[in-house]
Amino acid sequence: MKDIPDRRARRRAETQAEILGIALGVMAEEGVAGLSLAAVARRLGIRPPSLYKYFPSRNAVYDALFKLGQEGYLAAVTGPSTPGLAGMGAALEAGARWIMGNQVLAQLLFWRPVPGFAPSPGSYAPALAVHEHFATLIGQAVGRGELHPDAASEEGLDLAAALIAGLISQQLSNQPEAGYEDGRFTRWVPRLPEVFAGVYPPP
Repeated sequence: MKDIPDRRARRRAETQAEILGIALGVMAEEGVAGLSLAAVARRLGIRPPSLYKYFPSRNAVYDALFKLGQEGYLAAVTGPSTPGLAGMGAALEAGARWIMGNQVLAQLLFWRPVPGFAPSPGSYAPALAVHEHFATLIGQAVGRGELHPDAASEEGLDLAAALIAGLISQQLSNQPEAGYEDGRFTRWVPRLPEVFAGVYPPP
């Protein structure tokens, strides 16, 4: 009898995953802020009130998508194992490739397009892990004599985040249909560690 609750939990998780996939489709068509749970329910083939058994509100769907996206982005940037400045470059490139392949989620993660939505602490936790990962890479680069110690300050970490965010924002605003390889702005991503080191040259 034990496997009956397990089956129910598995089916619930599968339905929740299906709902999130449909929600992404609606957001791709209507804009991230245009998510309608009624539209999701129609596409799922259920009545809208039934959807609330899986997610109690529209913000709950956004929150689950935020966590899903941050976990995907974290997995991307932590994939490369190179240390120091080269590792920072590899992580930035891996993250940029993930963003270009997941543009709807990226808007929710990095541009806050939904008025009134703020991720829960649990959903925001992977974003903190991303921050810590880049702090570690920059700290390694300082230790290896590749960067000035000030690069590891909060100001330095803010600059590193702003550099990649600026390029990706320009790419998605001006040429969202392009791939990473031929993007007008993403082609500059590999040069970002060089730019960062120009601001924080080793002593």
